Amino acid sequence: MIEIDGIKQYLLSLQERICNALIQLDGGLELKEDEWEREGAGGGGRSRVMRNGKVFEQAGINFSHVHGDSLPPSATAHRPELAGRSFQALGNSLVIHPLNPYVPTTHMNIRFFMAEKEGSDPVWWFGGGFDLTPYYGFEEDARYWHEKAKAACAGFGGDDTYEKYKKWCDEYFYLKHREEPRGIGGLFYDDLNEWGYDSCFAFMQSVGDHFLKAYLPIVIKRTEISYSEREREFQLYRRGRYVEFNLIHDRGTLFGLQSGGRTESILMSLPPLVRWEYNWQPRPGTPEAELYDVFLKPQDWLKD
Repeated sequence: MIEIDGIKQYLLSLQERICNALIQLDGGLELKEDEWEREGAGGGGRSRVMRNGKVFEQAGINFSHVHGDSLPPSATAHRPELAGRSFQALGNSLVIHPLNPYVPTTHMNIRFFMAEKEGSDPVWWFGGGFDLTPYYGFEEDARYWHEKAKAACAGFGGDDTYEKYKKWCDEYFYLKHREEPRGIGGLFYDDLNEWGYDSCFAFMQSVGDHFLKAYLPIVIKRTEISYSEREREFQLYRRGRYVEFNLIHDRGTLFGLQSGGRTESILMSLPPLVRWEYNWQPRPGTPEAELYDVFLKPQDWLKD
């Protein structure tokens, strides 16, 4: 039995837990919270944006629960049979942009969709995942991140659940126009309903609960590394790739905008500072070149 209230309470609780953990780690964060309603449509949400911290330059985590009479084109492009159905969509979406270039940016999204039509059974699915975008790579961090991603999948589906969703993440977070991945990946899944409602909901919770376990130890380990203007400039340059992906390829961004979502909340994923430089190339043998040569090449980070 589908329990929308149970999903909503979990998502709100997770938003609270993540915000509290970030504030506890970074005592300088300024928190701004907005409760919003979807004007002229249905639903709303709670947006929390934290800025100007000692560790995090900007961190935002949104909760939304929206509904409407028909799904937007981004949701029916791969499922044309759903066109014309009413829908409900609930989810959390977060993006964290650290201040120190040695701390990676991260993204997590978990969501539930249900499309309904009178006289037919509801069609529902879960989706989401998390991924990591380093500016300076550390193999031990990449391995640790993927260990936690694999742990989130343990006991769900078959033995290949992690491998399948890791591959899907590598393929999804890929900038086709740049011919490079956004980062070192993690997990990505969508249209998940084949395990039954209870198991699929439990998996969504496992992904959400493993996020802080995966990310915070990396932040703590790297945030005290000293850096210069060179590393900061490279960080701002690489943030440009993040902006390009979110505005060109990301289905969540498209869904939010096409469904009449709150623009400020949807675009809180964009970093506060970013730069582009024409035809920039890293010098061979530098740490910046290592990011391209090693970390921006999908690979098995858990191999012995």
